[in-house]
Amino acid sequence: MNKQKTKNLAFMSLFIAIEILMVMIPFLGFIPIGPLRATTLHIPVIIAGIVLGKKKGAAIGLVFGLSSLFINTIQPTITSFVFSPFISGSIMSAIIAIVPRVLIGYIAGLIYELLKDKNEYFGMIIGSFLGAITNTILVLGGIYFIFGVEYALKIGKNFQELLPYLLGIITTNGLLEAVVGTIIAVIVSRVLIKLY
Repeated sequence: MNKQKTKNLAFMSLFIAIEILMVMIPFLGFIPIGPLRATTLHIPVIIAGIVLGKKKGAAIGLVFGLSSLFINTIQPTITSFVFSPFISGSIMSAIIAIVPRVLIGYIAGLIYELLKDKNEYFGMIIGSFLGAITNTILVLGGIYFIFGVEYALKIGKNFQELLPYLLGIITTNGLLEAVVGTIIAVIVSRVLIKLY
């Protein structure tokens, strides 16, 4: 096995281990906020997308998505049905749990790849931010369009109140997650790129 393949394997193993560790430590990977769980699991996915490339970032995003499905199945909340087909009985739950998380790493890596030749630092910032906000928008959009009526009922709202409620989450929790994720991802990515 050549040196680069060994390094790739070591970095992929590291990112997978970090994702699993964050899932297993309460209040580190998934942070309960009302009926939702805020997350920090997008941060290693963004970093992987930037440092290892969009395809490997997507693979780490898959670990995040499967973790989300797993945690919502074994530790359900009133809204876990949107992330677990074992609770909802619908494969669409797995799509909401997995697809946005895969796209975090892919988009972060793609944007960085497109912008790094012009300005590496700027590429990291934009890639990190768009990767994080992709997760928030696609997850909440999926909830609204696929499970909107049932979700509104579970959180004690009528369907007409759901869109303003979800937009409020995007502009508060979602933006906060994106900004914090961007700051951490850029700092860590700059160090890891030199090592990688």
